[in-house]
Amino acid sequence: MPRRRDEPVRLTRIYTRGGDRGQTSLGDGSRVSKLDPLVRAYGAVDELNSLLGWVAVVVADPRLGRIQNELFDLGADLSVPFAEDDGKLRVDQPAIDRLEADCDEANARLPELKSFVLPGGTEAGARLHVARAVCRRAETVVLWAAGERPVNPLVPIYLNRLSDFLFILARTANTAGGDEPLWLPGGER
Repeated sequence: MPRRRDEPVRLTRIYTRGGDRGQTSLGDGSRVSKLDPLVRAYGAVDELNSLLGWVAVVVADPRLGRIQNELFDLGADLSVPFAEDDGKLRVDQPAIDRLEADCDEANARLPELKSFVLPGGTEAGARLHVARAVCRRAETVVLWAAGERPVNPLVPIYLNRLSDFLFILARTANTAGGDEPLWLPGGER
């Protein structure tokens, strides 16, 4: 029975043994090393997405569910070598615009920032800071991959905006919890 459009995959078995020799298939069906830049890039995005699932356990924000779906789309984008106007699922400007609107809306409620923020604070804030740092790393992996293979130029922009949004959400969680740890130059020496 063929898949329906709203059924992106159908898995009857999880292991296939196809990757046992260090290769995997990209979204276009081509076989590549698991060390291929695109595989490493969508792997970094998968790690970020998993971490956002962990964040969502303590942060009840419906935007996180939308972002997780967008990150899955972003991973699909990276899994197919990029070609302009190829009709494949690609990250688009409206996704970036949504993140910018989310940033503006959430940041408007925060006090002015007069110091750098230390990662930590509340449970939610700490998890969001870890997600932010992993997002920055995913962005750099994507930028590295883009130097080796064709990559949608909007992918690293999306990740850059997402890291900003995660920072704002961490600040929101910490200010709501009354514990936003700020950097004290020279620390407590």
